[in-house]
Amino acid sequence: MAEHGGEIDPRSGFCKSTKIFHSKRHPIPLPPNQSLDATTFISSRPHNGKIALIDATTGQHITYSHLWESLDSVASALSDMGIRKGHVILLLSPNSIFFPIICLAVMSIGAIITTTNPLNTPQEIAKQIADSKPILAFTTQQLLPKIASSTLPIVLIDGQIQTPSVKIVSTLNEMMRKKPSESRIKERVEQNDTATLLYSSGTTGASKGVVSSHKNLIAMVQVVVTRFRLSEGEGTFICTVPMFHIYGLVAFATGLLSSGSTIIVLSKFEIHEMLSAIEKYRATYLPLVPPILVALVNAAEQIKGKYDLSSLHTALSGGAPLGKEVIEGFVEKYPNVAILQGYGLTESTGIGASTDSLEESRRYGTAGLLSPSTEAMIVDPETGEALPVNRTGELWLRGPTVMKGYFGNVEATASTLDSMGWLRTGDLCYIDEDGFIFVVDRLKELIKYKGYQVILHGSSF
Repeated sequence: MAEHGGEIDPRSGFCKSTKIFHSKRHPIPLPPNQSLDATTFISSRPHNGKIALIDATTGQHITYSHLWESLDSVASALSDMGIRKGHVILLLSPNSIFFPIICLAVMSIGAIITTTNPLNTPQEIAKQIADSKPILAFTTQQLLPKIASSTLPIVLIDGQIQTPSVKIVSTLNEMMRKKPSESRIKERVEQNDTATLLYSSGTTGASKGVVSSHKNLIAMVQVVVTRFRLSEGEGTFICTVPMFHIYGLVAFATGLLSSGSTIIVLSKFEIHEMLSAIEKYRATYLPLVPPILVALVNAAEQIKGKYDLSSLHTALSGGAPLGKEVIEGFVEKYPNVAILQGYGLTESTGIGASTDSLEESRRYGTAGLLSPSTEAMIVDPETGEALPVNRTGELWLRGPTVMKGYFGNVEATASTLDSMGWLRTGDLCYIDEDGFIFVVDRLKELIKYKGYQVILHGSSF
């Protein structure tokens, strides 16, 4: 493989002349049609899936045909409310089977979804509202007080309109029942248009809006589907991670729905509810963060005595690399479950590197191989020099999933994204002779972000 006159080492993916590491995974095809939104791309992929989403607590479910009909109705209702391309819509909600419908409907008309953590304080949410300037909010009855002081019109996700004092303009139920209007204005949405605006501490502390395009999401959908080798309609996933976070959004609210998979939604994480959902719905995939994995290893005997987990074949861990003891402990206690892990940032729309087999995960401490179509450089933070194999420096990533920039923040964008499209991750890493990435540390002044936020919320697969 020659590139810019230089040879790429097939073992490490490193090109000596450009100092760039290339992904060893098969490149992902991106649709050639530039006038394509992520929702249309997701809904038009062929599969034989029947049930899209199931509420683990109530058993309420949404079939694929109902999902696409509801989405069309909600998009039409938003249009009738005057929501147009480029408008920002706030979604404040715990995980729910309706979360994907709202996200996909908003994106289908070219509007932008901004999600926020239900655990945020009213002050933190007010700050995000002031920054992102949404013109409508979707929220639940329980979370209404958190945005009661804003002047935003509100759509209630659950229940009926009971509080006339708050500006509730509709309910999701009403919108889902509405017949899509034939005459609604459909604006052309391009792959490069903004689809989501998720808030991240980024690589420098203060929370910033990460601008991801439809192309970023389409590329990540391709990565997700390829990674799990999901053919038509297979796979039952337990959604344990927050959908407001990039991990949950790209997997459960978008990506997996393109493959016809069934998603079992836990409104909040509770280990026994998760285990009984695996048993009840015969789940095959369990995405989680390292502390949950450790709990599964430590309590394996009690768990296996109480729950039938025989349907499970894959556990996916994200947030921090797993140590040898945890991986070996898990393999010993759950010999029929493969363990995969990965690394990513909100700024890379999810997965930047991953292990896609148990054999790869057994390269202990690794974050995995570069995602398909992704390039990396390891840059010396002192000299700015690009380094070869087995040398530690800051990991830079470039590829179709890298964000457009930070919302309304030219300075932060310039310090994180260079003119050649390289994303500075703020992680100190090295890439070994086989192309595996190892995260060593954060750049010093940024150290608090990774250990705290990622472990709590799970930043990747």
